[in-house]
Amino acid sequence: MVRRSQLRERCAASAAPGGQADAVLVSRPANIRYLTGRSPRGAALLLGADGQDTLIGPAEPDRPCDDGSHPSDDLRTCELSAPDGDTAVAAADLAVRTGARSLGVEEYHLTVARHRALASVAPGLRLTDLACAVEQQRVVKDEEEIAALRVAAEITDQALGELLESILVGRTERHLALELERRLIDHGAEGPAFPTSVATGRHSGLARHKPTDRRVEEGDFLTVRLGARYRGYRCQIGRTFVIGTAPEDWQVDLYDLVFAAQRAGREALTPGVACSGVDRSARRVLASAGYGEEAGPVTGHGVGLEIGEDPQLSPAAMGKLDDRVPVTVQPGVHVPGRGGVRIDDTLVVRPQADGGPELLTITTKELLAL
Repeated sequence: MVRRSQLRERCAASAAPGGQADAVLVSRPANIRYLTGRSPRGAALLLGADGQDTLIGPAEPDRPCDDGSHPSDDLRTCELSAPDGDTAVAAADLAVRTGARSLGVEEYHLTVARHRALASVAPGLRLTDLACAVEQQRVVKDEEEIAALRVAAEITDQALGELLESILVGRTERHLALELERRLIDHGAEGPAFPTSVATGRHSGLARHKPTDRRVEEGDFLTVRLGARYRGYRCQIGRTFVIGTAPEDWQVDLYDLVFAAQRAGREALTPGVACSGVDRSARRVLASAGYGEEAGPVTGHGVGLEIGEDPQLSPAAMGKLDDRVPVTVQPGVHVPGRGGVRIDDTLVVRPQADGGPELLTITTKELLAL
């Protein structure tokens, strides 16, 4: 598989913190999914010193991939011999038996006990830190991955659009969140990309609000944040509406401010721009109106097999954006006791020659009175 070959080349080209490794053990589920197309619970992936890739896990060897595709011919699969065995330990043992002298591992994902078990089963095997090599490779998406994100966004837009056509007054945040997640499934999602957030009234505008039994009332701001998961890939959308009546002046002013900040962030998405520069473009709009402290720690983040992948769009972010990197732009303001506004979109960084950033989530950003 191309991705596994690229990982081998990446590991060979740059010395890991503990030195180069001639075999690689991947244990983080999202990374296994990226490299194999599937991630059985508790599995481990070994890229062996002999050039053979082996997926070790409790799943049946001929079990189909999670995304419905067929496993590649060059990926060997096997089961643990004992139900209480450890797939990472089995991978280390296999690495020794296939001639490896050093093994790169995702140290941040291994417990101390598991790391000790690896060293115990293969005392002559030098363990080195793979660090975030797979995550770094995942940042730039191929067109197949972007196509999956595009479908996830379409599903999300459909679910949100249907909700906006229904009666909302009197229903609880929790009920609306559950309905949105059901609609995601109805339209073909594997499930929600993250826990759906519905926030009304004084709760609106909170970045990580968990739905409560508060009922929607006339005149409320209603903030909705949701996303679909499709073939493992996740998108994110956030919108704010007013319930029942024409918005008050303060609501219009706050919405216009957050919209301007979000637009500034979207327009800054070009290959080669500093991640902190995108954050700065959006944040200074809010700061100019006195809401700098309410802007939150990040303006956006990467999306893909996980929500909140690299890169991070924040004041302290390092690095620059590349072509074909999907990110969110999600500024917001919450005024304690009154509520607030959030506007989130998922976009793919594209050069201006190709039309600039590709907007995946297209539900209207007009301030609607529902």
